[in-house]
Order: sequence, then structure tokens, then C-alpha cells
Amino acid sequence: MDTAKTQPSYGRTTVVIIDDQPTFRRAARTLLAARGYDVVGEAGCAASALEAVERHAPHAVLLDVRLGDEDGFTVCGALTRDRPGLAVLLASDSDHEHYREQVARCGARGFVRKSHLSHTDLGQFWPRSG
Repeated sequence: MDTAKTQPSYGRTTVVIIDDQPTFRRAARTLLAARGYDVVGEAGCAASALEAVERHAPHAVLLDVRLGDEDGFTVCGALTRDRPGLAVLLASDSDHEHYREQVARCGARGFVRKSHLSHTDLGQFWPRSG
């Protein structure tokens, strides 16, 4: 987990990445930074996810649907209940069809397969970086 308060670049969309796999968090951080997003925090479990979003107050969250034994849909529901404007994009290695109802109910803006993240137009889910 990134515990230091990161100062975002002016006008850029800030993002917290929540995934239990450090390798995916690193890859996503690199990809998002290259696309003009400011990754201001990371978390690997539900408890640290809530803390990171509270601490960094991001515009957007990239959230794995499976955080080890924890449920990303429940985390998403808690995040969007407390912050209705927060743009959460769920991610998984599995196909969206498997999660369609859960995605619709939890308050997420959408879903992306992790393998498709590099060519997904994130602007359809998150505020555009300026």
C-alpha cells in the first residue's frame, strides 16, 4: 500500500489502484501514468482500499473484483455509497458476462478485463485527464 500522500499534477485525473496482485498494480500504474492519469495510491485488500480512497480522495478507482478472499463488489458498494461521484472501474481476468448483475448493482461505472485494459478508452468510465 502506498501510505505517503501524493500531490497530483494540476488538472490530471487521480486514481487509486486496488488489486491484491502487486505485479498487476505495477503494470496498471505504468499504463495509467503513460495515459496521463496520476496514480496517487494503491491498496491490496478491502481495508487498505477504504483507507487509501479516504486518504487520497481520487477522482477514480481501478478495482479488482477478487481481492484474495475478499469481494471487490462489496468494496465498490461501500466506496460509491460514501462517495456517489467516485468513478469506479472494476477489473478481472474473467469475462464481464459472468459479473453483469453484480457490476450493475454495486455502483461501478463499468467493467474491463485486465487483458484489455491497455486498449480500453478509460474516458468512457473516468473523468478525462487534462
